[in-house]
Amino acid sequence: MANSMAKSFLQVAATEEVVSPLRVVQIEGLVILKIIKHCKEFSPALVTGQLLGLDVGSVLEVTNCFPFPIREEDEEIEADGANYQLEMMRCLREVNVDNNTVGWYQSTILGSYQTVELIETFMNYQENIRRCVCIIYDPSRSNQGVLALKALKLSDSFMELYRANSFTGEKLREKNLSWMDIFEEIPIKVSNSALISAFMTELESDTPVTQCDYDRLQLSNNPYMERNMEFLIECMDDLSVEQQKFQFYYRSLSRQQAQQQAWLQKRRADNMQRKAAGEDPLPEEDPSNPIFKPIPEPSRLESFLITNQIANYCNQINGVSGQSFNRLYLMKSLHDN
Repeated sequence: MANSMAKSFLQVAATEEVVSPLRVVQIEGLVILKIIKHCKEFSPALVTGQLLGLDVGSVLEVTNCFPFPIREEDEEIEADGANYQLEMMRCLREVNVDNNTVGWYQSTILGSYQTVELIETFMNYQENIRRCVCIIYDPSRSNQGVLALKALKLSDSFMELYRANSFTGEKLREKNLSWMDIFEEIPIKVSNSALISAFMTELESDTPVTQCDYDRLQLSNNPYMERNMEFLIECMDDLSVEQQKFQFYYRSLSRQQAQQQAWLQKRRADNMQRKAAGEDPLPEEDPSNPIFKPIPEPSRLESFLITNQIANYCNQINGVSGQSFNRLYLMKSLHDN
């Protein structure tokens, strides 16, 4: 009986250690308004801030946030920024507000957020926080009548490769990792208290059309499309540079293999002569020879990020152009009537 009770207790403890996957990020409406206000006030400059909340099962609740001050990069200033974060969290704890860090938010321009710096920030947060997310807000995309807000996290398979610092083709094939598997987008759920929901109901106007509806009917979106095309062309140039690196690597590798084969044939011919003369054969491998030194394969991380960014720009152009055609056909119908 005692053994069965101990066994059941161990089973329960083992099941409690299993971390449920993150399914949804629940954000309070006030937090979203703070993020939008902070990002739009300093646009086009990029800003960032801290997310506070609770990690409950498969739901990550974001209940508060505060902005980081915009300063130039310096070691002393970075230390001041860390002290600022600690002081802010201490003040929030004193007034009985959630002060558990669950991630950070940052603004972006036309969705150009997929960088190595973002991955490094994720890895730094992962050292102290079991699960964290990054909320990305795009003010330029929101000006088109869409709330461009998304929650991202790194995939587990990508984090394993990043810790090992191994982004060779062989390792990527072993993990079956493609450029689409770097980030995972988590669904966002907006929650409000009953009092706030009642207050918002009172504030609703009687007219069914709002200013956001009028913004969606704007026919001119040339500046947005032009900037997307400019960024897309820059990414294509960067991807071409990365491809040239791999082409140079494969040319060097084939040249080295040819040199190794020629050296091996010469060594075998020498060994046959030495064997005929009754001498000991020489080894067929010489580690001290430069042609046997392995050529390091370039990392594929940068090309993966650039490809991901290109896909993001293409999706944005496709979405905006499709909406523009719908508006043009709508206006044509109105003029015909």
